[in-house]
Amino acid sequence: MSDDVLFFDTNVLVYVFDADAPDKQAIARQLLRDSADIRLSTQVLSEFYVAVTRKLACPLVPARALQVVEHWRRFQVAAVTPELVARGISRSIDAQISFWDGLVVETALAEGAQRLVSEDLHDGWQIGRMHVWNPFR
Repeated sequence: MSDDVLFFDTNVLVYVFDADAPDKQAIARQLLRDSADIRLSTQVLSEFYVAVTRKLACPLVPARALQVVEHWRRFQVAAVTPELVARGISRSIDAQISFWDGLVVETALAEGAQRLVSEDLHDGWQIGRMHVWNPFR
């Protein structure tokens, strides 16, 4: 894996625990092992908690999900600020994407990410100095 700054979207983290998608699970786990500079946000960690405790076929118990969130705090985690919210809204309007995706994009840009790792956005989309990469395609 390169030395790029990678910003992980929520779906990458959720796949680590999604036994119903074993191919994607293996890719997500490898990304976590092999990437040198991973960035997350408070939004991503919050969405992760909700997804793995409520949306998986075999959900994690809340205490286990909290342990995972605590473990992933070792990565650089950006706090979502009012400025990022406003920029996320603008991005969602301009790019015609959801607010939540716009917020992820703007937070990744603010974190200096070269690659936004996500299944939810167009693979290869160039956004300033950053591009979207879908490792599951």
